[in-house]
Amino acid sequence: MKTSDILRRAGRNLRQAKMRTILTSLAISVGAFTLTLSLAAGQGSRDYTNDLISTNIDPQALFIVKDKSIFEGGPTANTGLREFDADVTVRNGRSIKQLNQTDIDKLNKRNDLVDVTPVYQIDVQSISFEGSDKRYIAQVDTYRPGVKSEVIAGGLPEIGTDLKEGDVVIPESFAATLGIDASNLIGKTMTVTLAQVSQTPTDEEIQRILVTEGTAGLSKLAQGKTKEFDFTIRAIAKKASTALAATTSAQVSAMSAKQLNDYVTEGTTSYQKYFGVSATAKTGVDPAVVKAELNPEGYAAQTAQDLQSLLFTIVNILQGIVAGFGVLALLASVFGIINTQYISVLERTSQIGLMKALGMSGREIAKLFRYEAAWIGFIGGVIGAGIAWVLGTVANPLITRQLELGEGNYLLDFVWWQIAILLVSLVVIAIAAGYFPARKAAKLDPIEALRTE
Repeated sequence: MKTSDILRRAGRNLRQAKMRTILTSLAISVGAFTLTLSLAAGQGSRDYTNDLISTNIDPQALFIVKDKSIFEGGPTANTGLREFDADVTVRNGRSIKQLNQTDIDKLNKRNDLVDVTPVYQIDVQSISFEGSDKRYIAQVDTYRPGVKSEVIAGGLPEIGTDLKEGDVVIPESFAATLGIDASNLIGKTMTVTLAQVSQTPTDEEIQRILVTEGTAGLSKLAQGKTKEFDFTIRAIAKKASTALAATTSAQVSAMSAKQLNDYVTEGTTSYQKYFGVSATAKTGVDPAVVKAELNPEGYAAQTAQDLQSLLFTIVNILQGIVAGFGVLALLASVFGIINTQYISVLERTSQIGLMKALGMSGREIAKLFRYEAAWIGFIGGVIGAGIAWVLGTVANPLITRQLELGEGNYLLDFVWWQIAILLVSLVVIAIAAGYFPARKAAKLDPIEALRTE
């Protein structure tokens, strides 16, 4: 008997027991539905992660630090006495080894790195805007030329080009707080007020201040010196749909950031000390190779690929958890197939005997029942995957709006070859589940089977 004939016969047998076939297929469809959504969510999350990395981080970029523990679970906690190191600072009870100017010069001399820029952590006392007497508290950070940004007013330099010294880019949240139309802020002046850390005066200085300025002078000395820096607002930044986080700080050029940072830290142990630096591997140079070469020199680095791998690991773990529920549903449906096929063998014992008496071999009988199981697996897979695709397609725009993923970005990305592999896998699982019932049917004695009513 031809395989095609056995396949068609298997389909006819299932149609004769429609309700049982549908119920068993629906049991499989639950697992197929869950697994299809899991695959789509995993693919969509990875695609969105790729967009995040490519939009926010140059593939050639590296973040370099002196303290390797930063990338290995956080800086070490303070434990009693420690040997003094001028480059070590304490933040939130943790000791962090900083880079100094010697390190910066050393990295700048490398022939495989360009754009070595320290991470400036600027302590701003207040900021104010032209036309307003109010003072505000906000952060000032370094502008990132390699990141593609969107604006609602003004204009930015070409990607890869830094801001001009004296220019500033502010987020749209600033305009909302000020209650001023974004376009009206372009060209206005933003004033940054910095306070220099006060230093312990000598006895002679104290006496001189008391004589010339009195106690008010001492109070002023204790508060430290302040200085104002004026910047021209060049653009109002908009939060991009693929931004890692909403911009909440004003951004100035690297040169301006250095000037502000040096003023605040001058005369302190933090002067020209940096948490880390950003750098770019030269075109044609593999950032991973640079990272490996920096390690023996006492530096630790993280590449865009490292960050992508970390995000992918998180996505894969979440996808695995969801897929686990689908596998449990499939496991339950396997026993359903076994039970259905065993009942089918018992109900059709005399029919099996007749088929054998008419010359159908035991191998062909086993094939018939395995093909029936395969049909059940295929039908269940198509139902589950189909429902998942329809619901996912309808829900995608809603999810995008709810999570603010941006136009054209979807959390559920259905890939045809993944669904095809899933369907084939379900058919194989169904065939495996129908193995023992098929084996039982193949071994039935035709004479004994014909005697069964």
